[in-house]
Amino acid sequence: MEEILKQFPNLSDSQKEQFQKLEGLYHDWNAKINVISRKDIDELYTKHVLHSLAIAKIQPFEPGSYVLDVGTGGGFPGIPLAILFPETRFYLIDVIAKKIKVVQAVAEGLELKNVKAEQMRAENVKGDFDFIVSRAVTNMPDFVSWIKDKIKKQNKHELKNGILYLKGGDLTEELKDFPKAIEYNISDFFKDEFFETKKVVHLPLKFKA
Repeated sequence: MEEILKQFPNLSDSQKEQFQKLEGLYHDWNAKINVISRKDIDELYTKHVLHSLAIAKIQPFEPGSYVLDVGTGGGFPGIPLAILFPETRFYLIDVIAKKIKVVQAVAEGLELKNVKAEQMRAENVKGDFDFIVSRAVTNMPDFVSWIKDKIKKQNKHELKNGILYLKGGDLTEELKDFPKAIEYNISDFFKDEFFETKKVVHLPLKFKA
């Protein structure tokens, strides 16, 4: 939690309170429905919350933008980003119902009005988004095939509309067909050794008419 306050010093009191509440909410829900490994729950703020917020270091979201989180699991990266950007709408989806149940309960517990969570396959989502975020749910070629026709035409951010993907390791092979993809090392922002090989990948995608 200290690291979040250090990295994001302009949080309002209500945002600080929401970030603090995350631990209790996830501990309670994880005891009922295991969505985070026992080992990771003790390092929730580093391995889940701060990791999710790395996206904000690459591209802060403008008010009024719309972000899709595919394969959100227990709510990452969507929930931490929704706390950080209360004027951005977030749509969190996962194919596993029990995970969405946890996400809905956490969003309710935090009184997040900018989060909608549903059990849904990415291919079936209707709507256009400024960015589509995810945390290593599959390889990039498959991911792109799921969401390629869901990007807004109008750009309102410094980075072009498209994918912001949390991934680790050597991505050379996986990204070889995507010359426009840019990798950002999370270790440039966050010093914990957990982030040494972790990256945010930005892949701009064109609006499909």
